[in-house]
Amino acid sequence: MPFATEINPVTGALDDTAADLLVLPVQAADEGPAAVEGVEEGGLSRVLPAPLTDLFAHYSLTGKAGESVQFPVARDQGLARLALLGVGSGSPDDLRKAGAALSRAARGRERVAFAWPAALAGEAAATAFAEGALLASYTFTLKTAEPEAAQRPAPAIDVVGDAPADALARGAVLARATALARDLINTPSREKDPAWMAERARGVAAEAGLGIRVWDEKDLENEGFGAILAVGQGSARPPRLVQVSYTPQDPDAPHVVLVGKGITFDTGGLSLKPNENMALMKTDMSGSAVVLAVLSALFAVSAPVRVTGLLALAENAFSGDATRIGDVLTTYSGTTVEVLNSDAEGRLVLADALAYAVDRLEPDTLVDVATLTGAAKLALGTGTAALYSNDDALAERITEAGKAAGEPLWRMPLTEEYVPTTKSRVADLANIGTRKEFGPAGATDAALFLREFTGGLPWAHLDIAGPGRSTKESGILSRGGTAFATRTLLRWLAES
Repeated sequence: MPFATEINPVTGALDDTAADLLVLPVQAADEGPAAVEGVEEGGLSRVLPAPLTDLFAHYSLTGKAGESVQFPVARDQGLARLALLGVGSGSPDDLRKAGAALSRAARGRERVAFAWPAALAGEAAATAFAEGALLASYTFTLKTAEPEAAQRPAPAIDVVGDAPADALARGAVLARATALARDLINTPSREKDPAWMAERARGVAAEAGLGIRVWDEKDLENEGFGAILAVGQGSARPPRLVQVSYTPQDPDAPHVVLVGKGITFDTGGLSLKPNENMALMKTDMSGSAVVLAVLSALFAVSAPVRVTGLLALAENAFSGDATRIGDVLTTYSGTTVEVLNSDAEGRLVLADALAYAVDRLEPDTLVDVATLTGAAKLALGTGTAALYSNDDALAERITEAGKAAGEPLWRMPLTEEYVPTTKSRVADLANIGTRKEFGPAGATDAALFLREFTGGLPWAHLDIAGPGRSTKESGILSRGGTAFATRTLLRWLAES
């Protein structure tokens, strides 16, 4: 796994550890910052340069989550550093922020010890703290040189005191799944084609005890996956469809099908993207990476539902064989689609996978995940994903899971008046909006298009185009793919 850091619950007192960075939590309160009740600096009090209240005032601390200062202290074991770390109200969101800030502040240290604020933070906060600390330590690099020592994540963070070990371990599971998805997303497309993704899925399935089936291009043609084939036909590297299956102890449990968009590189096809947009397109398979990562962790979170993941994989290239504008293709369901923009390819591969799920898998619920439209990013920015659903209860449960994960979702309307924009003059549907009087409702057009392939089943569509990529290091994020929605879906499935 890509984490250089481990989270270890440790009993005892903070001053008993051999850490070279000691961390005391600071609570935000109406009357000002305060040491968390029950957290004793113990033997550290003799090496503090001043009483804690004076230090709070000197450094203008508020206790806000993630706020921190460090200063040297002399211990019997030698010189060390002591940090005061804001944990806010002790909520899961605040502990996630504090964990991320701690991980970044600990770079270059050999071992870190954090006094767990048991009186302030519960199990959900411990899970969130582990997520924050580990995800902030995630790195992906193909550089040949080792990072500078000051930039290396600390090998270990000891959580000292009465921290709930199971909750910390659960956070590590969620973070590892997210890191798996980030690794897949960040891999350059020179290496990462549909066949490569299928082989990675085989490896994940073998390691996690999952069932797997892979369709190659001949299988796709024989079984009528016309949309996936049409998107991939311009590339010398043919498409794939991958099915990964998880069965809980109860084989009669409700069945959820997750569908992930897997465009391993997106040039836009003949509707060629400008270079500044294309530079990000190795991440256009984020949906499939998220789905595979979720499947990898279902046993670890004891998910009680049956889950099938479908990875719809293709490379959208331009060539003499590429799908032309105005071509009409026949999808798996038999529905015909006129291609009016070859850069609206994600909804095409999802359509085939959704239709197959309805026809063959007998799901109770469908959820798809995709970096689908720039319109969703334009509407909601890079911090929030768009959620469309035809089922209020399903939308509410996923939204609540997103809140718990710190991955905000905003439900968007499936505006029925816009349905005519999905229609084509020469086919059943068009792959972009055809009616200008509805305005540039690109994200809703795409969702309404996908709904045509869901068979009326309870369905949710997560358009993660905005938060699916990060251009900077901030909080739990590093540059590149974020794997947004991995922890949301795992929480939702574990509690279903």
